[in-house]
Amino acid sequence: MFLGQCDTVKWASCSTAPPCQCTVPLTKDINQPLNCSALAPKCFLMKVEMLRRSKGQDTRTVGKPEEGFVDNDGIYDPECESDGKFKAKQCNNTEECWCVNSAGVRRTEKEDKNNINCDKLVETYWIRLILEHAPLQGTVDKNSLKSALGDAIQARYKFDKSLVEDVEYDADAKKIQVDIKKPKGDKKIKLADMAYYMEREIKKTPMFVDQNKFAPMVGGQKLNLTNILVYYVDEEPPTFKMNRLAGGVIAAIVVVLLIVAAGLLLLVSPWPRPQSKWKWWHSD
Repeated sequence: MFLGQCDTVKWASCSTAPPCQCTVPLTKDINQPLNCSALAPKCFLMKVEMLRRSKGQDTRTVGKPEEGFVDNDGIYDPECESDGKFKAKQCNNTEECWCVNSAGVRRTEKEDKNNINCDKLVETYWIRLILEHAPLQGTVDKNSLKSALGDAIQARYKFDKSLVEDVEYDADAKKIQVDIKKPKGDKKIKLADMAYYMEREIKKTPMFVDQNKFAPMVGGQKLNLTNILVYYVDEEPPTFKMNRLAGGVIAAIVVVLLIVAAGLLLLVSPWPRPQSKWKWWHSD
């Protein structure tokens, strides 16, 4: 039975009359139909957030308006394909453009829009989550954490828990490292959509109508997550130029080369990071 709401996107408007369609505004003239039985594409969600900001509307359920940028260069107004994928070339309504991966994360220099060529959308096949949690009673092991996180991810985001490949746990620091991978070449599994939903509800408020936050049960107690860091690993390395990454050019971004199957970790916010041979440091 259609209940007149879209459980996966709290800002959606739904008609109870046939054909009982839920939509969300991407621009002042475009209302995007949604499949409310699945997570909405990250590209659509970013456009909705930018539209709400432009109207002075809050992107949280309660509280003050957003103040800063997050995720590398900050949230921007993306160009989306009709199915919700990011277009490979993004310009944020300016004369300066860049290329992104399938998660919408910048992977090239910013260039004049007439001089840059983004010939394809490079797929992100591996996401690493660094989760920080509130104190727990007693001790837990990483196998229990892996099982609990996999079950919670599948239940909350309708995401195959078998893709949770590995979990490492630093009990003293209260940090959990979660590696989620899909086969290279796969374009159907949307790692970035799941990560965006999780990141947003841990840092801000859920995109779901249900405002209970993601909180797996481990050993009979709730795992209250207090922070999240997301790395994206692409099927191909990026094309940043070291001599172009001068101080003050890029804010709040660190790109770390991970020599694992020619992958690249794209760090989305300042945080303790794995050691690597090459680093591009951000400027405060």
